[in-house]
Amino acid sequence: MALFDDDFYSTKVPRKSRRQASLPPSYPVPRSFRVQPRRSSMLKIVLVSALTSAVTVFAVLGALIWYHNSYPASASASSLLPLEQTGGSPYEQLTRVAEQVRPAVVSIVNYRNGEKELDTPPALDESALGSGVIFRKEDGKAYIVTNNHVISDADEVDAVLTDGTMLKATVVGADFISDIAVLSVSAKDVDTVAQIGDSDQLQLGETVLAIGNPLGFNGTMTSGIVSYDNRLIPVSLNQDGNYDWEQNVIQTDAAINEGNSGGALVDLSGQVIGINTMKIADTGVEGLGFAIPINEVMDNAEQLMKDGKINRPYLGVYSIDLDNEYAYPSYDEEETESKKPKLPDDVKEGAVIVEASGPAKAAGLAADDVIVQLDREKIGSTLELRKYLYHHKKAGDTLKITYYRSGAKKTVSVTLESQPDNHK
Repeated sequence: MALFDDDFYSTKVPRKSRRQASLPPSYPVPRSFRVQPRRSSMLKIVLVSALTSAVTVFAVLGALIWYHNSYPASASASSLLPLEQTGGSPYEQLTRVAEQVRPAVVSIVNYRNGEKELDTPPALDESALGSGVIFRKEDGKAYIVTNNHVISDADEVDAVLTDGTMLKATVVGADFISDIAVLSVSAKDVDTVAQIGDSDQLQLGETVLAIGNPLGFNGTMTSGIVSYDNRLIPVSLNQDGNYDWEQNVIQTDAAINEGNSGGALVDLSGQVIGINTMKIADTGVEGLGFAIPINEVMDNAEQLMKDGKINRPYLGVYSIDLDNEYAYPSYDEEETESKKPKLPDDVKEGAVIVEASGPAKAAGLAADDVIVQLDREKIGSTLELRKYLYHHKKAGDTLKITYYRSGAKKTVSVTLESQPDNHK
């Protein structure tokens, strides 16, 4: 039944009613009253139609010749061009990007040993899921870039292609600080390699796709825009609540969920411009996802493929910020004050050594020493200490450290070593 039973609201009008509705009922048109064109008029109409058809044919042929010259046949019909050259809508471009890039994004399965029962070997538990991007094929191997936290503590790693093919993966190298890892698999079943873009060319508001394996739903794609192309996010590498590093990231509102880590952030040209790494998960928070810029990722990936690790200088101190309220936890305020290092009144910032090892211990540094300067650089936090160390020094360099011990200002020179493989 129609919404309204009254014929006035009906959208279906009988043909007879439609013909008569355009004419007042008092002026009916006799069936015999028709306008007949003259023979000369008919001839003119035929000539004009022929001339118009000829002009149209020449115009179409001209357009085809121009298109052939502008876009030679050697170019693949499915090759991706910038949006302004395709003339298509953004939605059509998204479809083409997805078709090209999706097969190059794999699911990563991190297996860890379960508990051992009696004399049986420990079972492998599917402990973590993530994503990865195939970025190179050579010498019978395909190489995958992903996040370090996706494969950390793994006893075995598998990579699953979009068609369900499962491949045993080998960890080529991994880096805790940059959160980048490289895996290798047999290239036999790998047909697609992702195109690597230039993250330095990103523009705010640019449309991007996030492709990965969130919650085990491999091949999932979400879209959004670049909200910020160069944002620094403080992170706690040891998950101790002390921000000791800053991650340079691309911010996007494309939905990124658990399992998306290590997947691709792709632009409308089908090029990977970032590796999805984290999101802000909090009540009432939406659209805050982050990806490591691909230029930074590839620099680290090349080092990992060459050396298996990122060569960084190693000082050997685990520290906490002087102004951190958790630096000296105690239920007794007086006891807390008594445990704090004795410092001059004007010293309000620094990095308090909790534990010294390696070069730092060999140079005489110890717990409760407060580092306030490296070479000529003032140090107010663990983050500043780490940034100076990694950005300005290398293994084998000498580092001059200024610190306070029991209220006395001291200096010591330390020869930096190469960071151990198991160091975090």
